[in-house]
Amino acid sequence: MILHAPLIEQADAFSGNALLLTGPARVGKLAVAWAIAAAQNCQGARGMDGEACGVCRSCLALAAGAHPDVLLVEPRATTATGKAARRKLIPIGAVLRERDKTREYETHIYEFLEVRPSFARRVVIVNGAEHLGPEAANALLKLVEEPPHRALFLFLAEDRRSVLPTIVSRSSRLGVAPLPDHTIESALIRSGHEADADLVAFAAGRAGVLADLDVVRGALEDARELDNSLGVGLLSALEAAERLEKRFDPAWHPEALRFTWRQRPAHERARADTALDALQSALEAYASPSLSFQVFALNVREAFGLS
Repeated sequence: MILHAPLIEQADAFSGNALLLTGPARVGKLAVAWAIAAAQNCQGARGMDGEACGVCRSCLALAAGAHPDVLLVEPRATTATGKAARRKLIPIGAVLRERDKTREYETHIYEFLEVRPSFARRVVIVNGAEHLGPEAANALLKLVEEPPHRALFLFLAEDRRSVLPTIVSRSSRLGVAPLPDHTIESALIRSGHEADADLVAFAAGRAGVLADLDVVRGALEDARELDNSLGVGLLSALEAAERLEKRFDPAWHPEALRFTWRQRPAHERARADTALDALQSALEAYASPSLSFQVFALNVREAFGLS
């Protein structure tokens, strides 16, 4: 289901080597990038907005996650020891094999682009262009200016201003905006899900939220459970914090908690945000998770005047 279909047509009209897709987190930039890559290599009859047919050999290969002409490059979420990375970075090792000393990346951009496309066009999707290190960005410049075999670069970022100017100046820009609530509701119903008001409000027009619905619903439920327990008593709050620790997903739970607090007074939300930031910093510093969540529960109760 392509919710930003008109952007595919805009990308089709573009004849350059690089596109910079910008928009809020989870607005659907990556889905748009995959759709552009699919359209660039589609061998069948394209849709009204230029979207790929979905049934040709190229489209089926992309759907299976095995397309030979599309490379996705992202910051590493974990370190070599398996722990969460404290800082997101796309290093020069993602671009050049000889600079990837620890072999973090299976495929490197330079080597990937040396090979002719199996279908129509090689596409490199850089998801998180704001995390490109200066060395990596500089190594890409020649490729972006004169890509082998007409390759296309798709750079994805939340804010154009956070991307290195050398990349911005060589890219045409395409904005990916939040969708109307009714579009999100319709998408949920078409996929067989209930379009409840809380979920639609949490999505706030971001199509990317729909890609992880079970996790999102779970995070919202966990956030409500913790919030309800805070006023019951100290023991209830600590028990809820313990349950949250076991299910905590740093990609979704912080946002779900802030969403749950949205109706509280501004000064309470600010203090709770500070407590949440402290929890995330503690987890990133590999502090004791159990103790960190207990302290978090105590701090949030204090923030809400419940201690």
